[in-house]
Amino acid sequence: MSNKNKNKSGVVYSTNPDFHYNDSDSQEQDTLPVAQQKLYVRREVRNGKPCVVIKEFVGSADDLKSLEKSLKSHCGVGGSAKDGDIIIQGDLHAKVKSYLEGKGYKTKG
Repeated sequence: MSNKNKNKSGVVYSTNPDFHYNDSDSQEQDTLPVAQQKLYVRREVRNGKPCVVIKEFVGSADDLKSLEKSLKSHCGVGGSAKDGDIIIQGDLHAKVKSYLEGKGYKTKG
């Protein structure tokens, strides 16, 4: 099977020459207001080093990146944002959690 038809389900054949397949998965979701977001802050060990992982962020990739950048700047450490999670290097669980709560996010963990 070719890669261009790999994710298309539900449409077998169309006789309409102007038909364009509507891929609804490619649309980015809107960012929830800060007060409605509930973020899970957890300590994890990745590659033998401690880190803090923030999960369950609902929003666009740009908003995720901006939150990641502000967290890294506040804590003075490195990190990354991928797959809807923010990874902050180091064991800074309390600092990250207090920063998020100060911004108005609800946190758990």
